[in-house]
Amino acid sequence: MNVVKSFRVWCLAFLCVLAVVVLEAPSTASTQGRIMHLESLVKCPACEDLSVAQSNATSSIAVRHDIVRRVREGQSDNTILTSLEATYGTSILLSPSTSGLGLLLWLVPLGAVLVLAVAVVRIVRRR
Repeated sequence: MNVVKSFRVWCLAFLCVLAVVVLEAPSTASTQGRIMHLESLVKCPACEDLSVAQSNATSSIAVRHDIVRRVREGQSDNTILTSLEATYGTSILLSPSTSGLGLLLWLVPLGAVLVLAVAVVRIVRRR
């Protein structure tokens, strides 16, 4: 009986170690997904309203290579985007920043939707 219990414990321990290894190992799929996500956030420096992922302009190709290099170096997404902003200016990002004036650009539409929802609720209650 002790052999069976011992075998079960060792199997459970092996499965736990295997799960940790699989979950913690960096995968190329997640790296590729991260690169694609960053490329979709960055605007083509030479194009109008295209991301670097969508554009084949020389400047877009250079930015894509820069993103790939920085991801492989282990830089965080925020560091990469901040560096690109420093190089190309704040207009390089397709979505506005979430700090400073960019925060206002996110909050104003949200506030407008909230005011509209309250107005609709009041009108419905009066009827």
